Amino acid sequence: MGKTIAIANQKGGVGKTTTAMNLSASLAILGKKVLLVDCDPQANASSGIGVDTGKVDCSVYEALVGLKDIREAVYTTEIDNLDVVPSNVNLSGADIELMQFEKREYKTQTMLETIKNDYDFIIIDCSPSLGLITVNALTAADSVIIPVQCEYFALEGISQLLNTIRMIKKKLNPALEIEGFLLTMYDRRLRLANQIYDEVKRHFQELVFKTVIQRNVKLSEAPSHGLPAILYDEESIGSINHLSLAREIISKN
Repeated sequence: MGKTIAIANQKGGVGKTTTAMNLSASLAILGKKVLLVDCDPQANASSGIGVDTGKVDCSVYEALVGLKDIREAVYTTEIDNLDVVPSNVNLSGADIELMQFEKREYKTQTMLETIKNDYDFIIIDCSPSLGLITVNALTAADSVIIPVQCEYFALEGISQLLNTIRMIKKKLNPALEIEGFLLTMYDRRLRLANQIYDEVKRHFQELVFKTVIQRNVKLSEAPSHGLPAILYDEESIGSINHLSLAREIISKN
């Protein structure tokens, strides 16, 4: 059975989508069968992996609210072993729509149940909120990666996210674990970045990934070409960092 990992932080701009796309691609390059599930209405992970979201007939929204089977929403990508369930703007109203369902917090878990055995890893890109869609993702996940950017206010909001994770673990998903805290946008030349790295390490100790995602122009450019960094420039530091993260996750699991 595959492992489902949600990538979550209600703070925007911390590198969730960048991590989701590039970790998924790296795991696939390393020979793992991977499904990337885009649970963000902005659909940046979908377009960044090469999906034309304007031409998607069936998205995560239709599968989530029960209009279509999840298999109809699975699209292949340019990378062998990597499939994607894309998002689109329809998902933006799904928080309210889901309120009408019984066991509404389990809709994503139910959606993924039939295909979980088809993949080694299912990576869920969450939106920058702690709404019902994100709660669904965390209820469906075996573990969660929390990206933390190496900038001022980095730890702001993490206590709120950890409280949400504790609540979900207590009431909805007792098996949920923290896969790790991932330091993103790291620039070793900056004293602040090093201070934040030390602070996160001190707070969360062995839960912090050894791999750090450094600031990298190629990593920022790649999504505009509909490619993960490893296809855009395999020798870039962004590609190397995410391959290192993928190897760390494989070795942990």
